[in-house]
Formats: sequence, C-alpha cells, structure tokens
Amino acid sequence: MDKTMLQRSRRSAILALPGVLMTRRPASALHRSVFRGVVLGTQTYSFRDRPLDEAILAMAQIGFGSCELSGRHVEPSLRSAELRQWRLTVPLGHFATAGEKLRQAGIEPQIFTYNLTLTPPSDTEIERGFEIAKALGAKTISSSTRLSIVPAIDAAARRHKMRVGLHNHSLIKQDEITTPDDFAAALRGRSEYMAITLDIGHFTAAGFNPTRWLQQHHREVLSLHIKDRKKNQGPNVPFGQGDTPIDPVLRYIRDNAPEIPALIEYEYNSNDTVAEVQKCFDYCKIVLLS
Repeated sequence: MDKTMLQRSRRSAILALPGVLMTRRPASALHRSVFRGVVLGTQTYSFRDRPLDEAILAMAQIGFGSCELSGRHVEPSLRSAELRQWRLTVPLGHFATAGEKLRQAGIEPQIFTYNLTLTPPSDTEIERGFEIAKALGAKTISSSTRLSIVPAIDAAARRHKMRVGLHNHSLIKQDEITTPDDFAAALRGRSEYMAITLDIGHFTAAGFNPTRWLQQHHREVLSLHIKDRKKNQGPNVPFGQGDTPIDPVLRYIRDNAPEIPALIEYEYNSNDTVAEVQKCFDYCKIVLLS
C-alpha cells in the first residue's frame, strides 16, 4: 500500500467508527470537552468565516467546552497603528461581553489570542493584552510575536502573573519563533510565565518532529494547536492525510501531560466549516479514547 492510500485508510478507519462521524450533541450536554483527562478545545480561528455569535453556535453544536478566542472574533481588521489605537481605547466591557456569551453556551475561553507582530509594540499595548484577557475571563494568553519582543512580554507577564504561550509558525527566518533553537532562545532566562503554544502542523511543515520535541519539553508547553500539514512547507489537509503525527502527539499528552489542552485549528478549505471541524473533533476524540 502506498503512502497516500495508507493516509486515507488511517483517516477512514477513525472517522468510520460507529457513532463518530457527524455526531450531534444536545444543548444539555454542553459541558467542558475532556477525554481521558485532556481538554479538547478549538482555536476559534477555525470559524473565521463567521462572526462570534455564529461561531459560538457552531462550537456548541459540535460539542466544544473550551476555546482559545481568536482576536479575529473580537478585534477589527485594521492597520497596525489603527489597531494599536483601537486596543488602547476600546472599553474592556467589549471583551467581558464576549466572555459571557461563551460561558453561557458552556464554552470556557481559557486562552486569549493577542498577537504582537505588526511593528514593535509599545509597553502600553503589551500591557493592554493582559487587561483584555482578564476582562474576557481567560486564564492565559497565546501570542504570535517576534523573538525581540519576548523580553517585554515576559516583563508584563510577571507583573500580571499570567502565562503566555509563544505561538510558532513555519517560516524560518531571523526574529521568528519557528525552530527548536528559536524556542530555546525565546525561553532562555525568562520567567515561569513564558511558555510555547506548540502548533504541531506548522512545526511539521518546518521540518521538525513535534512528538520528539514534546517528549523532551512538554513542561514548557502552554497548549497545542492541532492541525495536519504536509512536510516541506506543505499545505493544510484533512486530519489523517498529512505528515503531522496527530495520533502520537495526542496519546503522548494523554499519558504524560494531560494538563496541556489540545486545540483544534481548522485551516484547510472546504464548503462546510462546521461539518469539517466536527470531523476534526471526532478524529481527536477517538484517538484520545483509544
């Protein structure tokens, strides 16, 4: 059997199990989604094709009880200077309302996405991210940022006593947080409040093995972003069709680090977002329960 056929077989075997594909949960079952001790949540960027209220309905329908709230659902799409001004002046009640909507649907906004990549941010803008996260009710922050910005983030994290996960991408270049060496440089000399948001799809696409890195560094991980990508900067694909070792990663945290939440981040294209994220949810659930 060639590699493509094997990948299809692996995906089909999981999704074809009885009761898995497209399972719907009643409203009364909207509790935190924990399987064998692991929180299975989502990055709300998965629902980037719809506003927050509709994303909440979709998450509740699928069965999520936890999420990382993407800035896309609570921040406007603005240029860097305009976004900075908006962040510094928008009433914190805007985020408190979003957090309350999620909790009313049985979804806990555990993590808030606060990216700091557009021009060097001011200390005031960095500080504001922690204020926003607290207003939302999030316990931690995940941030796509630059190595050169990490010291300022750490200083704010210490003041607020809130952990921050540095989110990796697959682009390997100066000041990016992509490789194991970048991770080490980002955390070297930093406080216990700094950690890694490990995107296993991007890590694989950049040429690294997330399972092997986790085995050595899981105490440095705040959360996982679960997606499937091909190696060599390959595309996002349906779960089970790429090169990302989703199964062994999930089993590793289940058996060794169940405190690390696994957050599905759906990024491949399809005609039905909710149906595809449901497949991703069911795939991960079956792996965790196996």
